[in-house]
Amino acid sequence: MRIRVTDVLGLLATGPSQEESLDEPDLEAEDIRTCLQFATIV
Repeated sequence: MRIRVTDVLGLLATGPSQEESLDEPDLEAEDIRTCLQFATIV
């Protein structure tokens, strides 16, 4: 399953920690790191 970068960034922006965000199905720590790296170059 694919998760949009904007969805991951939105999730993180609403307050849950990265660890709490990992409770979402199909979301892994590497996904969060990749999204944050992408956001820094956009």
